[in-house]
Amino acid sequence: MVECSVKDGRIHIEAKAISIGEDLCVIISGGDTPHIGCVTASVPRPSLLDPNIISATTSVINFIGHKDDEVAKYVSHKLSLSLNKNVVATCGIHIERITMEEIKKVKALTEKLAQILLSKLS
Repeated sequence: MVECSVKDGRIHIEAKAISIGEDLCVIISGGDTPHIGCVTASVPRPSLLDPNIISATTSVINFIGHKDDEVAKYVSHKLSLSLNKNVVATCGIHIERITMEEIKKVKALTEKLAQILLSKLS
């Protein structure tokens, strides 16, 4: 299992990645009330523009009223195409009275989190 976390102000996000055979399961949580807000599944495939490049197709199951799919989709898609393996991610980050500026921080932290995971898993 690989674990990592990122933080900026009151925004804190953590991830756990567990290998299941050749596949990968990632749990992303954080904020005031961690939960399960969505699940994504990413499958690597040859790029439609250049079959020599690996891309990925990502499917999303989102729980009603949650916006965690943006984080989960980014992380699972990035890891799937970079590692060329199936990746499932679940995400639940809830921050009370989040501001627009903090939403931007979540996006930046998500990119950083994915990069840290990728470097630890490569």
